[in-house]
Amino acid sequence: MTATRLVLAAGTTRTAAIDGLSAAGADSDLLAHTPAADAEIVEYGSPVRAPAVPQSPTGCLTPAVVTRAVRDRVDLPVTAVDAGLAEPTGAPTVTVGARPGDDIRESDPVPTAPGAMTAARQFGEALPDDEILLAETVPGGTTTALGVLRALGEAGAVSSSLPENPIERKREVVAEGLAASSLEPGDAADQPRRAVRRMGDPVLAVATGVALGALRSDTAVTLAGGTQMAAVAALLRHAGVEQRLPLSTTSYVADDESADLAASAERFDLDLTVTDPGFGDADHPAMARYAAGEAKEGVGMGGALALADRAGVPMAEVRERVAALAEELTDDSNEDEL
Repeated sequence: MTATRLVLAAGTTRTAAIDGLSAAGADSDLLAHTPAADAEIVEYGSPVRAPAVPQSPTGCLTPAVVTRAVRDRVDLPVTAVDAGLAEPTGAPTVTVGARPGDDIRESDPVPTAPGAMTAARQFGEALPDDEILLAETVPGGTTTALGVLRALGEAGAVSSSLPENPIERKREVVAEGLAASSLEPGDAADQPRRAVRRMGDPVLAVATGVALGALRSDTAVTLAGGTQMAAVAALLRHAGVEQRLPLSTTSYVADDESADLAASAERFDLDLTVTDPGFGDADHPAMARYAAGEAKEGVGMGGALALADRAGVPMAEVRERVAALAEELTDDSNEDEL
């Protein structure tokens, strides 16, 4: 039996294509490849089928680099679940019937949500592990998380992969989505499948299903992420889960006043673990972008950092490995351009 496993739900939503919402890709044409590349980086240390390393327009590398750096220091098996990938990945994946999500301003953006949630629950229930770190990768996912919260009737906020959270733009998109689905805030209360189908993304459906199944079989579940995983917690509460749940995130999300994660943790009865990797103390451009507020969380970064801390791995070792991986990945990218 494996003590702890990272379960990564990787998928897409066309909501990410809305201008100004996400920093999860330097090129909009590459955005759909981001979750596929993230799964490959966590599994292999570099992309093997995806065309590029995901990075923001300013060159901030995907948080998958941090999660992989931790994997190089601690024993952490990974299982990626295809939660609606728009592009194929070279990483091994579990299939649960999810398909890419449409723009939440459509009337039925995630029609596969109910079936995928059920299949993911069955998968989660069959996991043999003592504990899972449940994580996500989905560009545009904070906007769909906000949509789900509103459909459930919850007032929680969300963070952003951008230094300045475009929260007003997200609220506008969510309002348009609710109108398109003929929903008022709270109309999907206690109906998690409906909330995700009408206002979410397939990753939220899959992550919620995996958590429901794992909890049913007494596997410990740590929500490894920020406000998107807090939205998963909200869905679990509306599905009837009552036990207190842990959420592990980064200091960058916890310090984001626009996200107010502490309020969501209190509202959804979450034990919040916040890990500061000290990237601001590192003289390296890759880590400087994280410290500046880009790519604050994702791909299980907060959960992986908390696991490293729990295992006694100094953050200095994690930073050293992040720097080495960043050099390797950017060198590979430069070679590909030659």
